[in-house]
Amino acid sequence: MASSSQVAVESTPGRAQRPPGVVLTVLSASGFMAGLDVFIVNVALDDIGHDFPGALLADMSWILNAYAIVYAALLVPLGSLADRYGSKRGFLLGLTVFTLASAACAASPGLWALVVFRGLQAAGAAALTPASLGLLLAATAPERRARAVRIWSASAALAAAAGPGLGGLLVQSSWRWIFLVNVPVGAAALIAGARFLPDVRRAGTGRVPDVFGGLVLALSIASLSLALVKGPGWGWSSPATVGCLLWAAVGAGVFARRTAHHAAPLVAPVLLRVKAFAWSNATALLFSVAFGANLLAIVLWTQQVWHYSALRTGLAVAPGPLMVPLFAVLAQYATRRVQAGVIATVGSLLYGLAAVLLALRIGTAPHYAAELLPSMLISGAGVGLTMPTILACATADLSPAQGATGSAMVNMSHQIGNSLGVAALVATLTTATAGHTPSPSPHGWWLVSGAALLAALCALGMTPRGQTAGTVAQAPAQAASATTVTD
Repeated sequence: MASSSQVAVESTPGRAQRPPGVVLTVLSASGFMAGLDVFIVNVALDDIGHDFPGALLADMSWILNAYAIVYAALLVPLGSLADRYGSKRGFLLGLTVFTLASAACAASPGLWALVVFRGLQAAGAAALTPASLGLLLAATAPERRARAVRIWSASAALAAAAGPGLGGLLVQSSWRWIFLVNVPVGAAALIAGARFLPDVRRAGTGRVPDVFGGLVLALSIASLSLALVKGPGWGWSSPATVGCLLWAAVGAGVFARRTAHHAAPLVAPVLLRVKAFAWSNATALLFSVAFGANLLAIVLWTQQVWHYSALRTGLAVAPGPLMVPLFAVLAQYATRRVQAGVIATVGSLLYGLAAVLLALRIGTAPHYAAELLPSMLISGAGVGLTMPTILACATADLSPAQGATGSAMVNMSHQIGNSLGVAALVATLTTATAGHTPSPSPHGWWLVSGAALLAALCALGMTPRGQTAGTVAQAPAQAASATTVTD
């Protein structure tokens, strides 16, 4: 996605001066919206199900997975196209698609129409997210880039934290408001973006990454997710389940071959030979499996077993996200003395511990302070220690020309993990009910704890060469500030 070529920022004579604060606000707000829609829908699933009678959890899970799968598959190719044809053009086009698709989601007449529009939403998000980083670097003075990148990155983390609470608030009016809220924000960002964002192009940008390989990857992940979700009901040895699993395996093989032989593969093999990058992506994938499954498991339990409203569910989840920025700061300070991989390992183990506590202690009668609150606080601490450290380690040993691509790839791993986590949870709950309609069960938290344990083991290998996180924490910003910008 990024290249070593020089970035040109074209200015129109008489154009209004670009206030750095306005540019940062537009780009951060747009990134916040794109990230928010990964998580805001969880608390609305119950209400969506009431509006679409007969919709099963296995089917409604595709409202979550369609977004995550399409976003993951298109992030790198669309980022490269933005580099080639202009980051501003890519950003505004992506924001337009995202905003219009949000309105279509709100007006959806049925479940599968909503799933399709969610996929279009994700395509818009995949275009605007990487383009926004390129625009931010171009519009920000070199001495202020490190701070701007941290704020831009924090907006995505804040979206993940705020999703359930904001979703619960909006659902009080109607679940359709979780999509409608994007429309005025998107329109305002489009107007401000057209006026204030610089026009950024990269001369000599190389080949566009393998778009067909991205589509094969998306279909392979979707097929695996379908097999996991439907397998308990279809039967694990049924032709449909076996067919989905075979297609997932064949698709993975095709993708691996194209990665090895394509002139511009979606995942560059040279990056996978960077130890910290490879282990960071593995950790991101497994930790996101735990994260995606845990969030949905908590929402289902509070709403369907404890009979919480969507708003009360969002408020019940909120203490966890509040821990994230506190422990993210703690992680940044700790990396001056402790290896970054060890910090991420501790965070993953805390997340797994929080799931074990729920599996062992949560009951059918609501005892929030004694049963759910401790787990939310511990899991929030785990996310704060793990997630920022993963991104910092993933890009620390990459060259400046590889930094943006590396960030996009680790984001892709996050989204794939979220999708697989949701699918695996639905499969676990369905299996626990002997193939009947899945219902909340403590079994889901054993899945979460297992994925978190595997993430902890992978995290041990992701510490960058000869670096402590004091330098690691600065790596993404350093890579960003190495880009040459002319205005």
